[in-house]
Amino acid sequence: MESKDIIELCKKNNVKLVDLKFTDLPGTWQHFTVPLSQFDEKIFEQGIGFDGSSIRGFKEIEESDMVLLPDASSFVIDVFGKEPVASLICDVYEPGLKTRFSNDPRAIAQKAQEYLKKSGIADTAYYGPEAEFFIFDRVEFGSDQNFSFYRVESGEANWHDNIEPDGSGYKIRNKQGYFPVSPLDQTIDVRRDIVAELHRLGIEVEKEHHEVATAGQAEIDIKYDNLLAMADKIMLFKYAVKNVARRYGKTATFMPKPLFGDNGSGMHTHISLWKNGAPLFFDKSGYAGLSQLALWFVGGLLVHGKSLMALCAPTTNSYKRLVPGYEAPTNLTYSARNRSAAIRVPMYSDSPTSKRIEFRPADASCNLYLAFSAILMAGLDGIAKKNDPGKPVDGNIYKLDRNETTIPQVPSSLVEGLDALENDHEYLLAGNVFPKEIIDTWIDYKRTVEHDAVRLRPTPIEFEMYYDV
Repeated sequence: MESKDIIELCKKNNVKLVDLKFTDLPGTWQHFTVPLSQFDEKIFEQGIGFDGSSIRGFKEIEESDMVLLPDASSFVIDVFGKEPVASLICDVYEPGLKTRFSNDPRAIAQKAQEYLKKSGIADTAYYGPEAEFFIFDRVEFGSDQNFSFYRVESGEANWHDNIEPDGSGYKIRNKQGYFPVSPLDQTIDVRRDIVAELHRLGIEVEKEHHEVATAGQAEIDIKYDNLLAMADKIMLFKYAVKNVARRYGKTATFMPKPLFGDNGSGMHTHISLWKNGAPLFFDKSGYAGLSQLALWFVGGLLVHGKSLMALCAPTTNSYKRLVPGYEAPTNLTYSARNRSAAIRVPMYSDSPTSKRIEFRPADASCNLYLAFSAILMAGLDGIAKKNDPGKPVDGNIYKLDRNETTIPQVPSSLVEGLDALENDHEYLLAGNVFPKEIIDTWIDYKRTVEHDAVRLRPTPIEFEMYYDV
């Protein structure tokens, strides 16, 4: 779409405001809005300024001036407010528009795609993430020097103190939320409205359903796309999910583990490489139909699996999900059909175009641009070095005797993942895709702002366990 077409569409649809969105370092959308009367084609070339020192992970106050350039291809009409607005995703530039801001997450995704093409291995990396989430009726939380609490409410949950307003008695037990029909499934209308909004926003949905956990856990799968386009789409997807939930008087979260004792929300990510319109991961004679190239790609993911977690499961809460027993992919191995492995090879179809791998430990708390790029860089490093992924593990790994297996595990905490990234990040620097500065900034931010905030505070369960010592 051309810039002039956007302005004409805005006028045609009586859109009077233009919303400019970009992503901060942790991976959250930021925005500001300008009237259509102040928005012309020159902005697509000259940009519009903002204060980068107020954005997490961007600039210090003495170098705060930055510039946004809208990407015309990202144009949609946003109807989640009182009146429709034009919405555009932007790239971040240094003043003068001479260079991209090196720590702009979207810039890294763009560089990763270019690096793939220059490698000669492939020209396209397709991604199909399954970003799970919860739809709650209500959530309350708070923390200060002298208190800390949270409370989640859901009419469909089977909690002893959870009183359903209509007294119908339809409750979903822990781990029994996969595919129940209504009235057990009480968030079906919300999900279907989300699907309708996604289609209106140009995002093709493949299926939607209730997920395994109680209390409104959901999954809506969208059609695969290239790395950058999919990162953009999942940002828009998360935005639509939260706003539709709010429309229903509910609240949605992509927090990996909001509930104790039930499954958490992951982002199982399907990946395949293509060249000249042909799939590269298929070989009829290979294990599970995988080509040698695909196996080397898997080898790269396994070799760098621990450091990848610092970018793909980057919150302290991520590691409350990554524990054995809740379909959590904690084992750094690969297998056909096996959901207890970090890398699963889906076997639904024999078609070469459907052959892909599924990287399961990631979750949607990540910065999508960084996580998708890191996955690609790890896989390409595996191909370059011909990393042997070893033998697959086809049994239920959770039932193996831990004294008889030496399968590597994902980190057990955020700080362990950050330590791994600090010691293993050279593969991300290849082709200058990841600047060393953004890796250092990421590690410092996650350690000092997030990990320490959790580490230093007592929790309610500690009072239950230790108050009477």
